[in-house]
Amino acid sequence: MARGGGNDRDRKRSPKDSRRPGKKKVCIFCKEHIDWVDYKDVNLLRRYMSDRGKIRAQRVSGNCRQHQQEVAVAIKTARELALLPYTQRTMAERGPGRGRGGRQDAVLQAPVSTPDESPRVDDVEGDVVSDAETTDAETTEVDASTAADAEAEV
Repeated sequence: MARGGGNDRDRKRSPKDSRRPGKKKVCIFCKEHIDWVDYKDVNLLRRYMSDRGKIRAQRVSGNCRQHQQEVAVAIKTARELALLPYTQRTMAERGPGRGRGGRQDAVLQAPVSTPDESPRVDDVEGDVVSDAETTDAETTEVDASTAADAEAEV
């Protein structure tokens, strides 16, 4: 006994089904009599990859079965040899989002200091100060106190 109720015959066809199929794509490897797909021909292989780095399907690319398989092997070989990327990084600009409080990762990141403004520990008070905040008077005080400490140890 068949399942499904047999309602498929009574149902009207949707407009999508009544469209005639588009023009059949032709395999360019067969058309141009190319003997093999070269894994080093990166520009040719990029035609058969999506913008995200995926291998396009046979029905999308229009290749015959044999050449589609050769293209897939060539792309995989080129990926292993770092001629092609495995994935493409997409740069989507996003807003704060819909979640609670927006994005949290901006708050969690610590400020990065440049080499010119690297923090150092002040020998006298133990406070962390940057080189930009240090004045000449503080420098002479620190130098005098370290010199006095050095003489006391000797």
